[in-house]
Amino acid sequence: MKISSIEQLQQAEQALSQIFSGIDTQVKQNLHRVLTAFRNHQVGVHHFAGVTGYGHDDLGREVLDRVFAEVMGAEAAAVRVQFVSGTHAIASALYGVLRPGDEMLAVAGAPYDTLEEVIGLRGEGQGSLQDFGIRYRQLELTPTGEVDWQALSTAVQPETKLVSIQRSCGYSWRSSLSIAEIEKIVHLVKQQNPGTVCFVDNCYGEFIEDREPPAVGADLIAGSLIKNPGGTIVPAGGYVAGRADLVEAAACRLTAPGIGSAGGATFDQNRLLFQGLFLAPQMVGEAMKGNHLTAYVFNQLGYPVKPLPFAPRRDVIQAIKLGSPEKVIAFCHAIQQYSPIGSYLSPVPAEMPGYESELVMAGGTFIDGSTSEFSADGPLREPYVVFCQGGTHWTHVAIALEAAIEAVGPAA
Repeated sequence: MKISSIEQLQQAEQALSQIFSGIDTQVKQNLHRVLTAFRNHQVGVHHFAGVTGYGHDDLGREVLDRVFAEVMGAEAAAVRVQFVSGTHAIASALYGVLRPGDEMLAVAGAPYDTLEEVIGLRGEGQGSLQDFGIRYRQLELTPTGEVDWQALSTAVQPETKLVSIQRSCGYSWRSSLSIAEIEKIVHLVKQQNPGTVCFVDNCYGEFIEDREPPAVGADLIAGSLIKNPGGTIVPAGGYVAGRADLVEAAACRLTAPGIGSAGGATFDQNRLLFQGLFLAPQMVGEAMKGNHLTAYVFNQLGYPVKPLPFAPRRDVIQAIKLGSPEKVIAFCHAIQQYSPIGSYLSPVPAEMPGYESELVMAGGTFIDGSTSEFSADGPLREPYVVFCQGGTHWTHVAIALEAAIEAVGPAA
């Protein structure tokens, strides 16, 4: 007898009760880390005031940088609303560290789509890294989608100035990286060349585990504030964190040499930046629960999912291999229909700046493009995978999934 989508979700909730309890325990640990940093730096209401113009002597911004650095286990951080996106923060970090003649080595396969033009793999004449004489090389993943540890053990050359570690799966069908795997990568790189900078694209990974990459030896990380660390309320921005000299080098690319991290007005956003960081562990926990729920029900429907339902989470992304463009579009239609904003809209495939393939996106979010809020998207290319991200509370994910199950149906 066919069971309804509501019954399928109820079964999933019961099966995942222990997983949900474990996530709550981890949320508490991560929130404790945030609260400790707030207390250590004596955050008060006077830090919510912002300045205008150049942004010099912004006490709130300076304290937020120190709080954020402590939370990330880093020497320093620059948290700025002037970063347009995570890609912008990553690009600033790369341009800050790399110089003509240097080599950048990506160790987890192809980079995320939006970095291809930054590196110079697509497009021309826009001032990519390759335009400035920076060489690029990547280590392909193994046939099972894992880091090729054997190749990595001998991959670093004297000219390899920076190793790029993409924590999240991006738009690829691979497992995202755990903190333990990032630690292993850093160890292997430093064994070959202690001077090589280990950079982590930390997007979608913050607060997934009890530590961040700088705590296991990463030299520099970058990410977006409309993903995990903004707690779904920060309106824009990104961050870099890590070694103090590398953070300053990235900040000099955001602003200008000689200004670096000393500039950048916060436009009265300091309260939201602090509050978003405080909310972030809870929001990430809810998103992780939604991921598990999504994986469970679509695995039961016969679709390949990554990660698997009971597998530990490594970011806030859940991939489902739907196998056809029609199903990807139908899935996104259902999610949009149960979004709080723009539920009356129908997502259609379209080109998007920075992406090679047409994308279809469901994202009826309060902050435009916020993937901390519940969204779903995917490129219209083989093997037709939809990627679900975020979720302010898992119950919203459950409601939207009822519609998605009805729209897509079981695997053929």
